[in-house]
Amino acid sequence: MTNATANLLYSKEHEWVLSLGENRVRIGITDYAQHQLGDIVFVENPAEGDELTANETIGTIESVKAVSDIYSPVSGTVVSVNEELESAPETINEQPYDAGWLVEVELCNPEELEALLNEAEYQAFINEGEE
Repeated sequence: MTNATANLLYSKEHEWVLSLGENRVRIGITDYAQHQLGDIVFVENPAEGDELTANETIGTIESVKAVSDIYSPVSGTVVSVNEELESAPETINEQPYDAGWLVEVELCNPEELEALLNEAEYQAFINEGEE
């Protein structure tokens, strides 16, 4: 069973969202996604100040297996980027829900969070895909 946590919301593209309060969220890729990718060797994140649109590509993750797009689960402005990933992209494999976060975003439409999956819904979505 893939590790998912109750305090996060999830997209069907395998990104997670953590509410930081005041319409600010942190975004990363799920444990399931990092397992599917394998050893991550490079991350291309958006820059601070970039405007994100929900369900649009915001960057890429390169692993020893493939290059995959990162999709924003929400719309907003990038207010912080995890610069540690430039020199240590493998942190996503080691700590996908902690130090392996990608960006922090100031939401422009907090209602978009309602379209995301909770832990049980995301786990059911993964299980359905593995059958």
